[in-house]
Amino acid sequence: MLELVTDRQIYQEVICRRIPHAQKYLWIATADIKDLYVDKNSKKVPFLEILSDLVAEHVEIRLLHAKEPGPAFRQDFDRYPNLIEGIERILCPRIHLKTIVIDGTFAYTGSANLTGAGLGAKNENKRNFENGIVTTDQKLIIDLMEQFDRIWSGNHCPPCQRKKYCADYQDLIAEK
Repeated sequence: MLELVTDRQIYQEVICRRIPHAQKYLWIATADIKDLYVDKNSKKVPFLEILSDLVAEHVEIRLLHAKEPGPAFRQDFDRYPNLIEGIERILCPRIHLKTIVIDGTFAYTGSANLTGAGLGAKNENKRNFENGIVTTDQKLIIDLMEQFDRIWSGNHCPPCQRKKYCADYQDLIAEK
C-alpha cells in the first residue's frame, strides 16, 4: 500500500487508527511537537495518554524533535510519569523531517508536525493544509527507518555546524 493522505486524513489514519495499535515500537520524527489532543473512547485526551498506554504495554518509543515543547505539552507530560523512562528522545535542531514508523510494517512521511494544526485534529478553520504518504511498502519503510536510525545514532553529529545549538550534543561532550 502507498497512499496519499491530506489534512484531517493524516490525523484519522495515523494518529487515531494506527498508533494506538503499535505492538513493538513506534518511531516519531517531527520538527515541532505540541499539546495535541486526540479522540479516545469518545473523549478528547492528550496524545501523550496514548503514548503512555503504549509504554504500559511495553511498546518502545523513540522521538526525534527539533525544539523543546511548550509549557502546555510539559504540563500534559507530567501527568504521565511512565513517559519519563518510557520514551527515548533526541533533541536535534536540524530535525525537520516528519516521519512515523510503527512496528516496521507501517509508515507515514509528509509535511505535518505533531501538532493539532499540523495533523488536522483542530476544526476545519484552525488547521494547516498538509499532505503525506502512508505505506506498508517494506522497501520504503526500510529506507525511512535507515534515515531515522542514522540521525538517532548521531552519524551526522561530527561534521554538523549547529552543535552549539544542540543540547544532546553538549551532554555527550560533558560525559566524556
